[in-house]
Amino acid sequence: MKSIAIIPARSGSKGLPDKNIKELCGKPLIAYTIEAARDSGQFDEIFVSTDSERYAEIAGECGAEVPFLRSDENAKDVSSSWDVVEEVLSRYEKEGKVFDTFCLLQPTSPLRSADDIARAFNIYKEKGARAVVSVCELDHPLSWCGELTEDMSMDGFIEKDGTLQRQKMGVTYRLNGAIYLADVSFFREDRFLYRAGTYACVMDKRSSVDIDTIYDFKYAEFLLKNA
Repeated sequence: MKSIAIIPARSGSKGLPDKNIKELCGKPLIAYTIEAARDSGQFDEIFVSTDSERYAEIAGECGAEVPFLRSDENAKDVSSSWDVVEEVLSRYEKEGKVFDTFCLLQPTSPLRSADDIARAFNIYKEKGARAVVSVCELDHPLSWCGELTEDMSMDGFIEKDGTLQRQKMGVTYRLNGAIYLADVSFFREDRFLYRAGTYACVMDKRSSVDIDTIYDFKYAEFLLKNA
C-alpha cells in the first residue's frame, strides 16, 4: 500500500497571518506536522500543498517534498481541502506516481503525534476500513447546546431531557481536524467520508488543539512548554 501525506499550507491566513510558518517554541508551526508524518513511518511521500515559494522553501527545509505549487484556483479562501487533495493526487498521477491512500494532516494541529498517525493506520488495517477520521470528546454534552432567538429568550433552548445529570448522558465526540486517512478510490466516489467503511480514531484533548487564533497559538505554546 502506497500512501502520501498531504499537508495543506496556504499563505493567505487572515485570522492569524502566516500562522502556518509562525514560530512555535522555536520552529515553524508546519514543522510539527512534517516531523510527525515522517516519524510515523507510514508514508512514501510527505507533500506540502502551498501557493507560496517562501512556504515551500521552509517546508523543504523541514523535510517535506514540494515539487509543485498549489494552483491559483485552489488557493482562495473558498477553496476546499478536498479540492486540494484531488489536485495533489492528479498531479502526482500525471508524473506516474499513484497512491492507494492519502492522509490529510492540517498543520494547525501541532500536538498530533507520530503515534496518533500510526494508530490511525493500525485502525485502517485492523478494521479493513476505507477511511479513518480523528475525533475527540466534547467538553460538554451536545444536548446542552441550542439556538437563541433575537430577543435572547431561553424558551426551547434545550429539551427537558437535556437537563439530566451529565453522568447519565452518553459520551459525545467532535471532529478535531487532525487526521483524515482515506482510500483514494473511496474518496473519489463522492468525497464524503462519513459513511459505512469509515472509523474513528479517538485522540485526547491535548493532542486535539487546533490553531485558528492567537489564543489557540498561545495555548499550544503553553502546553508544549509544560509537557
